Amino acid sequence: MRVSAGSDHAGLKLKGLLIEHLTSLGHEVVDLGTHSSESVDYPDFGAAVGESVCSGETDLGVCVCGTGMGIAIAANKVHGVRAAVVHDVTTARLAREHNNANVICFGARIIGEAVATDALVVFLRSEFLGGRHLRRVEKIAALEHRQADDTTPDMKPLEGANK
Repeated sequence: MRVSAGSDHAGLKLKGLLIEHLTSLGHEVVDLGTHSSESVDYPDFGAAVGESVCSGETDLGVCVCGTGMGIAIAANKVHGVRAAVVHDVTTARLAREHNNANVICFGARIIGEAVATDALVVFLRSEFLGGRHLRRVEKIAALEHRQADDTTPDMKPLEGANK
C-alpha cells in the first residue's frame, strides 16, 4: 500500500516512528514533511496529505500534530478527504469501518507511541463495512458537493487575529 504522511513540528517524532513502522510492514511511504523541529503551520501538511490521497498518488494518509485536531480539520477541507482523529485501536477501526476514513490523524501530545502504532496497523487492515454506513458517508459527500457548488462568501478576519 502507498501511504502519505505529514506533520507539523509537534508531530515530527511520532510521524517518523510511524513511517518506520509502515516501511517495516512493506508499505511505501511518501513523507510530505515537515522534516525539522522548526515551527511550521499544520494546515500546510494536512492539505498536502489530503491532496495526495484524493489525487490517487497514495491510498491512505497519516497526519500528526500536537492534538491531531488542527491537522484533521485542515485535511478535511480537501474535497474527498475523510480524516479522523483517533485515540486507540477501537477508534481507528471504527473510523474505517463506519466512516470510510482515508486519513488517520494523531495527536503527538495526546497518544503514546505504542498505541499510535497499534492504531495505525488496525486502520490499515480495516475495511469500510458499507450497509447502513454507506448512506451516512454519502450524506457527508453530498454536503461536500453542496459546499463546493456554493459561492464562497467574503471572509472577515477572526476576532483577535493578527492584522
